[in-house]
Amino acid sequence: MESLENLNDLFIHELRDLYDAEKQLVTGLPLFAQAAKSDQLRRGFEQHLGETKEHVSRLEKVLRGLSASPEGKSCKAMAGLIAEAKETLDEDVDPEVLDAALIVAAQKIEHYEIAGYGSVCTFGRVLHYDDAVGLLKKTMSEEENTDRKLSQASERLNEKAQAADQAAI
Repeated sequence: MESLENLNDLFIHELRDLYDAEKQLVTGLPLFAQAAKSDQLRRGFEQHLGETKEHVSRLEKVLRGLSASPEGKSCKAMAGLIAEAKETLDEDVDPEVLDAALIVAAQKIEHYEIAGYGSVCTFGRVLHYDDAVGLLKKTMSEEENTDRKLSQASERLNEKAQAADQAAI
């Protein structure tokens, strides 16, 4: 069990949590992409997979710069978010509604990541780890951009899901 005696300890603890979360997402995003019915949504998940792999590399670089190993923390929150998304994939869901459900799952994940990156950026600023903050802010910006893209996609896909509901009546 880690000792969290100061802000630097907490900073490294949270970086490790994000590292594990991103690694889990590298495994989860292909499942989302495979399940997506919309080509736009599938391509978005595939694009974000590439970004997520870069996020893992950035976190490794940040942690190496702090002489800390990225290993040692399991992100239970990300495991839960991915498990919840997988449950949806196992249900009998209309294809149009499935894409809307995938967006919900993905946005929950993005919001978790944005919160985590926001916190470590703040810690890094206070601790004067300027190089680390630059890398972390870049990742946070990509996470926010992905969230915006998901919101835009949901506008169109939610209308398609609603139209499928109306056609079923």
